[in-house]
Amino acid sequence: MTEPFIPWAFLDEFRGKAFNGQWPTLPEMFRISVSRYPRRSCLTIYEPDRISLDYTESLARIEAVARWLHSRGVKKGESVAVTGKNSPEWAVAFLGILFAGATVVPIDYQIKNDETDLCLTTAEVRMLFVDEEKFDYYRGGAAGIKEVVSLKKGIGTYIYELDGPEAEIEQASEDELAAILFTSGTTGIPKGVMLTHQNLVSDCYLAQGAPFPVYSTDIFYALLPLHHAYTMLAVFIETISTGAEVVFGKRMVTKAILKDLKEAKITMLLGVPMLFNKLLGGILKGIKAKGPIVYGLINFLMAVSGFIKKVFKVNPGKKMFHAVLDQASLTTLRTCICGGGPLAPSVFRKYNQLGIDFVQGYGLTETSPIINLNPIEHYKETSVGKIIPGIEMKILNPDERGIGEVIVKGPVVMKGYYKMPEETAACFTPDGFFKTGDLGYLDNENYLYLTGRAKNVIVTEGGKNVYPEEIENEFQLFEEIDQILIRGFVIDKKMKTEGIEALVYPSPDYTEPPQNAPSKEEVEARISAIITEVTRRLLPYQRIEKWQILDKPMEMTTTKKIKRDAV
Repeated sequence: MTEPFIPWAFLDEFRGKAFNGQWPTLPEMFRISVSRYPRRSCLTIYEPDRISLDYTESLARIEAVARWLHSRGVKKGESVAVTGKNSPEWAVAFLGILFAGATVVPIDYQIKNDETDLCLTTAEVRMLFVDEEKFDYYRGGAAGIKEVVSLKKGIGTYIYELDGPEAEIEQASEDELAAILFTSGTTGIPKGVMLTHQNLVSDCYLAQGAPFPVYSTDIFYALLPLHHAYTMLAVFIETISTGAEVVFGKRMVTKAILKDLKEAKITMLLGVPMLFNKLLGGILKGIKAKGPIVYGLINFLMAVSGFIKKVFKVNPGKKMFHAVLDQASLTTLRTCICGGGPLAPSVFRKYNQLGIDFVQGYGLTETSPIINLNPIEHYKETSVGKIIPGIEMKILNPDERGIGEVIVKGPVVMKGYYKMPEETAACFTPDGFFKTGDLGYLDNENYLYLTGRAKNVIVTEGGKNVYPEEIENEFQLFEEIDQILIRGFVIDKKMKTEGIEALVYPSPDYTEPPQNAPSKEEVEARISAIITEVTRRLLPYQRIEKWQILDKPMEMTTTKKIKRDAV
């Protein structure tokens, strides 16, 4: 019998030399990668020409930042924040803070200043690395920040100009705090998720054992904001754990994305459902433009390709659809990973049919975040994946369908919420399992199927539980719809029963094309027809009873999820 491949087995040769204990810390992990791949490209951006630092050059910049922080009195355990757009400078600041023994606090740069202030004061941050948009505001002493460093050249003190004298810098151990992360759209007193070095490093390697193979020759694309746990771990930390390269995307604009994919020869693309829906929509639109006969033939061939891939574990799609993929700048892609929200199984299926290894995963900020991944060789389109190695997962109080709250235990689970002992205690069971707040069920192979968030459940007149996300998934491939939100409306306050309502924001590409824009009545008729079509596929108790078209898009997080509480 073949021994299973263990992606982190190579660490044994560095144990006792580069690190002690079960897992290295993030600085130790980076040093190991530098020793293995000193001249491989590490941090890259196209502005528009390629600018890149290799692993040795990156380490020199990171250590200089760490020395400067130490010379300014930053000590082990103190908090230093970074907020800004994705860039090599952001990555150098993030690692430089950790190399100084401090705790890094990555903050969403798109939130308002008062929200940023709240995160900074909550995490007791003393210094800040910031983009040019907010530099002057924080240089003025807002939120009690003592010193501000710019991530943009030409604006104040620039990060690459920093350095300090050589010094013995006390480092954090693997079970000590590495980062405090705030989830998107926090209101009131924000919850700072405390993640240790062990949390992040163990999750990085355990995810590779899912299996999710990562090679030093891979080129990752950091398009989603790096402050978010998903991109931070699954793109940035995965990259530096294996000596791979990370290319920083600047804008969530399809044209700019396709240009980067082609020029950088990206092999690993991680994104959210909105991104993959848009890319697939563009591919299918191009195929449809060739006429109904060609469209029908390609759809048939895609079904054949998908069947061969699924049953015989052979991937003919890359060759069969090379021209289609080349037109979409996707020929170099080895793997796509979708996270941050539910993806329609039909989208998952079509990418695999086209020959792209497409993986769906699941996790939360509080779990570092990855706890489930779909193995490439044995994926299930309706599942968010199999439990990764080292994680224990259960379903709490399952109903007749086996659906209950997903609870987890393992080295990836957070230390708690920063200075919130009561809130921390409330999200753990008496036997130490973290309560995710997500509802779902497990099959006999330990694949997880999510049905929705516990707090979003709609209870119908017949006493049935309806999960909005299941219904929303059915609308993902309709080009006419940009956003849809399913929610309950009260039918009977006394009995606490609800009906189902849809809020729809049509796609501007449909309502405002360059020529022949549809009338308001035509838009309403088309949306009505789509809702009727989808409703026919749903169970009777999931039927949408009323709907309304919105004039403005709903507010979204930086990972492109609708803020339900803001609607």
